[in-house]
Amino acid sequence: MSSELFDLTGRVAMVTGASRGIGQGIALGLAGAGADIVAISRGSCEETEREVATLGRRFLHLPCDLAEASVADLQKLVDQAVELMGGLDILVNAAGTITRHSVLEYPEEEWDQVLQVNLKAVMYLSQAAARHFAEVGKGKIINIASALSVQGGILVPAYAAAKHGVVGVTRSLANELAAKGINVNAIIPGYILTDMTAPLAADPDRNEPILARIPAGRWGKPSDFAGVAVFLASRASDYCDASIIAVDGGWLSR
Repeated sequence: MSSELFDLTGRVAMVTGASRGIGQGIALGLAGAGADIVAISRGSCEETEREVATLGRRFLHLPCDLAEASVADLQKLVDQAVELMGGLDILVNAAGTITRHSVLEYPEEEWDQVLQVNLKAVMYLSQAAARHFAEVGKGKIINIASALSVQGGILVPAYAAAKHGVVGVTRSLANELAAKGINVNAIIPGYILTDMTAPLAADPDRNEPILARIPAGRWGKPSDFAGVAVFLASRASDYCDASIIAVDGGWLSR
């Protein structure tokens, strides 16, 4: 099989949550395959920028707090990327947030924030990107779902609801956009070592049973997403629509 199928040279990829964790791992994977990166994050992206520059790719940071972003703000991000980078070919919705409370005590304001970042921003940033993709006749949207897209979890009703919604949005968008040359797919991470999961990894009462259930015998790393992201962003996945790919060390099989 020709490696040209996976070559992203000349492509521009927008990645939310690119400052750390899975978003950063995906951004670096796409840059390694030749893509220029538009990073969306609330905080500094200096580390990601340095790594992308080392790979010889262009980098643009557009600061945005997705918890506060309006639909118009999300449309502006796409417009800026197209104007400043000369186009946009790939969108990766990787940003996420989580809060943990008993279902009997879950605060309304935290429910709203988790749904805003993890679901509403995914929908409306995808909408904005898809408008551009439809004009040029092609594009790739990759959403980061979760094992809690198919499970309920404990103490995370808002996160589970949002991530179930990400799979639904992925399938719904794919149904409408496939005929326009736009591929919409999602990745289900398992337990990945990030800042967001650090409390679980540090809790021996939770970490031990988690590891016991993962057939691979380890937590995942952000770099584990580079290959599948390149596949879904490249011509190799041109006939993949509404695919939901698990990168979980076998967690869901148990």
